[in-house]
Amino acid sequence: MTSASHDDPTTPGALLLASDDLLLNEGRPVIELDVVNTGDRAIQVGSHYHFFEVNRALKFAREETFGMRLDIPSGTSVRFEAGQQHRVTLVPYGGARRVLGFAGLADGGLRDDAVRRATERGFISGGAA
Repeated sequence: MTSASHDDPTTPGALLLASDDLLLNEGRPVIELDVVNTGDRAIQVGSHYHFFEVNRALKFAREETFGMRLDIPSGTSVRFEAGQQHRVTLVPYGGARRVLGFAGLADGGLRDDAVRRATERGFISGGAA
């Protein structure tokens, strides 16, 4: 009996990898915007966090980010050091476009009443601090 080679595609569990690079979110609409951390400590945002609901100390055109997440590989994050500005690229959520948890602003289907809640809770200027 001979053992199968790891390069043999008929080996159970073998990984067949394409030689081309994988392009994430290719052809999907994206936006770029500047984000400033006005807080006194670093803030880290993960790849699939609803950007509209990130920490209130991050200042940016929040209304434009409704239903969007960072356009970075899954499982990675962006760190915003205190007082620093970053330019980020965001991409819309796909699929059923439901977000649950996070800061509790959308908490389900992506609806306009989340913008009202964000203003009331101080995520958007004009709301309570």
